[in-house]
Amino acid sequence: MKIKAAFFCDNEATLRGVYGKGRFETVAARTDLYPVIISTVTFDQHVEALADVEVIFSTWHMPRLTVEQVARMPRLKALFYGAGSVRELAEPFLDRDIIVTSSWGANAIPVAEFVLAQIILSCKGSYRNVREYTGPASYGTAFRGRGLYGETVALIGAGMIGRRLIELLKPFKLKVTVVDPFLSDAEAQRIGVTRVSLDEAFRQAYVISNHLPNLPELRGMLTRAHFESMRPDATFINTGRGAQVDEAGLVAVLQARPDLTALLDVTDPAEPPPADSPLFKLPNIHLTTHLAGSVNDEVVRMADYAIEEFQRWQAGEPLLYRVTREMLVRMA
Repeated sequence: MKIKAAFFCDNEATLRGVYGKGRFETVAARTDLYPVIISTVTFDQHVEALADVEVIFSTWHMPRLTVEQVARMPRLKALFYGAGSVRELAEPFLDRDIIVTSSWGANAIPVAEFVLAQIILSCKGSYRNVREYTGPASYGTAFRGRGLYGETVALIGAGMIGRRLIELLKPFKLKVTVVDPFLSDAEAQRIGVTRVSLDEAFRQAYVISNHLPNLPELRGMLTRAHFESMRPDATFINTGRGAQVDEAGLVAVLQARPDLTALLDVTDPAEPPPADSPLFKLPNIHLTTHLAGSVNDEVVRMADYAIEEFQRWQAGEPLLYRVTREMLVRMA
């Protein structure tokens, strides 16, 4: 007998995008799938029929269910979340000992790939070279970076994205330093990096990349003093969250130091920033539209992770991406 399953999501277009390219049909073929996508609005209407549901599949825009609502699905055993953080939705399930898994590992892949490309270009001095190469006369004088051989790259945060990036950087002759209070010296040695303080990271590295989780206690952690201490011609990359950066301090430093470059995929307090923001005006700040994470064709990878985790659960195999209550403390 097939496992009884249901899709939960408040945005059907998002759900069908993530579970696109045949993934929705794969879930339907491998389960006894409830014929309606359950939303916040329709939950009460269908709750009696959901009493037999054993697993839920979802993604971004999942309804925020209460403990009482979860309790109305007495046979529910697992939630397979085809997206990243479950910090805001997991507790009602964990309170009832229901397994929660997340596809955060899938979303780490495109971010790490995006940052790898930025690190390579930054070490070559590409961003500043483009700014300075304005015509034939500047061909011989436009900036060239130090290159990748033997340089130092600092990663702030060694979570899923940071560790994926560490693996991608291994083929290059680089010194990789890491700022992470949860990373032991023994583990740092095992994965081939050097632990440093946040101050040391900014002073020593030619490229600094932020991968901190989006937690309130980390707001403004990257200060003006950190940016002032950066090496000549260095680059700061932010694909974490804008709130972790003292944005006014960053702008002031980059105004005073045109040798520095900032590559910002995230901003604060708004994305996009207001039209009159200096972030749009400084030539050594390069903005992208929060595109480092899974986009377009990449989003179905998150469905693949959810489906593969479901298959492991069904076969009684160890789960790779199960979320525990202890993990929620550090999860973005």
